Amino acid sequence: MGQKGVHIEPAEGRLGVLLVGLGAVSTTFIAGVEAVKRGLGKPIGSLTQMGTIRLGKRTENRVPRIQDFVSLARLEDLVFGAWDIFPDDAYEAACEAQVLERGLLDQLRPALETIRPMKGVFDPNYVKRLHGTYVKERASKWDLARQLVDEIEGFQRERGVDRSVMVWCGSTEMHMVASGVHESLDAFEAGLKASDAAIPSSMIYAYAALLLGIPFANGAPNLTLDVPALRELAEKKRVPICGKDFKTGQTLMKTILAPGLKARMLGLQGWFSTNILGNRDGEVLDDPDCFKTKEVSKLSVLEHILQPHLYPDLYEGFHHQVRINYYPPRGDNKEGWDALDIFGWLGYPMQIKIDFLCRDSILAAPLVLDLALFLDLARRAGMHGVQEWLSFYFKSPMTLPQLYPEHDLFIQQMKLKNTLRFLQGEEQITHLGLDYYAED
Repeated sequence: MGQKGVHIEPAEGRLGVLLVGLGAVSTTFIAGVEAVKRGLGKPIGSLTQMGTIRLGKRTENRVPRIQDFVSLARLEDLVFGAWDIFPDDAYEAACEAQVLERGLLDQLRPALETIRPMKGVFDPNYVKRLHGTYVKERASKWDLARQLVDEIEGFQRERGVDRSVMVWCGSTEMHMVASGVHESLDAFEAGLKASDAAIPSSMIYAYAALLLGIPFANGAPNLTLDVPALRELAEKKRVPICGKDFKTGQTLMKTILAPGLKARMLGLQGWFSTNILGNRDGEVLDDPDCFKTKEVSKLSVLEHILQPHLYPDLYEGFHHQVRINYYPPRGDNKEGWDALDIFGWLGYPMQIKIDFLCRDSILAAPLVLDLALFLDLARRAGMHGVQEWLSFYFKSPMTLPQLYPEHDLFIQQMKLKNTLRFLQGEEQITHLGLDYYAED
């Protein structure tokens, strides 16, 4: 029990991590956890495993590791389950994704081969470039949701799982906006029974998870949880939710660099971004309807960070352009180019160029781990509804409808760590520091 009275149930027993999609991101995450458990690698990029948190004044020198400060599930207690639209087990899927070296995968093969996906809920109308061969038989969307509920309950029972979380690691669906069927839980459930076209596959997974009280994180830019009906269900079942769209490569760079430009009051005329990507995500985004979903997610970042309405002399009318090009030879090794036209004192122009040769799934895998562990923590702490403190991990962070999202990575990090301090009854860190210099 923290000083503030937040009771956190202990992280005892096994935690099921249910993954929608057993592709590059999921298999890199699973294989990475198994490698870390065996001492074959370190969990680089994971805040829960590598990060520390300062407590109290700097002079106190209290800087524990986050995993020692809050009650988190251990890697040894994670149990993996997944759905996919192809039948490959985690070893076969990881070999196909070609993210991790075959030598490492072969060392992990016995553990990876035990993870076989359940048939996916999939409709090609929402992801036109994929043609799944391992999908549930077409029934009403209500029937599909009930099948998922039965599978989740069976997984938890058969694997001895005490509690679970679900993370969407599937593909980007076509761009959608909320409509009448999303306005209330009653309307949504009627829409499931009528197989309403405005309910994509991702919403069926989210509904099934929330119905069972299972926290859900949306790693894609899909609409999914971001509708009144599913927020209502999350509140009704007292389940934490978060999303959307893992913040990995190019957008991560934007949320690091843009706050720096704004902090120094440097102006921006334009920011041009283009990517080449050859994995399944790149293939899906080659479809204009799916790219639109990703584009909206990527374009929103700079507008919210730079706040042109507050700084018209610096940012009003800046040009922001984003391109993603499917280039199969590159595989999972995405390359992002950014060209910035900025200006400084007296309006004199300058330029910044960024060429980020990143590995998409290597950046995403630790986010899946952190989100699974933090969502489980939130559930055990009695937190429910939208978890804005987890915005740190997303391109388009969910908020309450009346709030604008915070995109500045450093503000997001402060929000996350202050939430952990609050849960444990520790003083919030403001970095004011004046008391160090005050005279007695």
